[in-house]
Amino acid sequence: MSNSRRNMLKGMALSSAALAASTVVSGCASSANNQAPANASKDAVPRFKGNINHSVARWTYGDLSIEELCQVVKSLGFSAIDLVGPEGWPILKRYGIDSSMCNGAELNLVDGFIHPEFHDELEQRYLKHIDLVAEAGYKNLICFSGNARGMSKEQGLKNAVAGLKRILPYAEQKGVVIQMELFNSRVDHPDYMADSSKWGVDLCKALGSEHFKLLYDIYHMQVNEGDIIRTIEDNHQYFGHYHTAGVPGRHEIGDNQELYYPAIARAIRDVGFTGYLAQEFIPAAETKTGKIESLREAIHICDV
Repeated sequence: MSNSRRNMLKGMALSSAALAASTVVSGCASSANNQAPANASKDAVPRFKGNINHSVARWTYGDLSIEELCQVVKSLGFSAIDLVGPEGWPILKRYGIDSSMCNGAELNLVDGFIHPEFHDELEQRYLKHIDLVAEAGYKNLICFSGNARGMSKEQGLKNAVAGLKRILPYAEQKGVVIQMELFNSRVDHPDYMADSSKWGVDLCKALGSEHFKLLYDIYHMQVNEGDIIRTIEDNHQYFGHYHTAGVPGRHEIGDNQELYYPAIARAIRDVGFTGYLAQEFIPAAETKTGKIESLREAIHICDV
């Protein structure tokens, strides 16, 4: 699927080189280094209300290098990027940017914790990564259920509990929160097991640990089940992180799609959430300037 994270990740390395000479990002560099133009006002960098902690998914801006994306993020006035692995953390630290959702421990998106045959390797990878996350001073580490491949929901839940219990005591010891992302299985990730908030919440209850949460992807859950605001209000204690995108199409979150993000962001604010809301839409804008403006507008929409 052309809009999937898998295909976007494959294209990141090739498209990054094409933007090396981007004048838009170069123009942002002075802000990132606290060297504003002489004629800039003191309010050139946006000021936010402080109720929502903003972030952006690294893969959706894969045509920028990590350093270029850091410069854009700083110029827009927030300071977190999602889905960056250890190789990118030194660059984030140089710019004072948080790795709001760390990755790199997973095998892939389809071979996850519901499959006992992968538990040994997943345990080894996650224990090592928990150390890396903790040593870097970060908190959140993503994981995935994997695809069902004919497995029942009940068996998948049982297997996931067994696999995650092998790493959670160490995550608790190190202060790291393991977060399983919920995907839709109707459009983007056919056969993915963790495709409903109910299954995810049942997993949280079975594990009974504050160091296991759900990454509630608003786009994916709108596609699969809807009822976004009520779900957030009823289950917010199990949600440790949020992702956005417009429905349909997974593009910008403006007023040309069916989700009204100001109300969703207010619901997240009103339940007392203190984690991150990360933009994970795929910019439909064709120009570099347009893509950056899309991110600026999305942050503005969600700053409630």
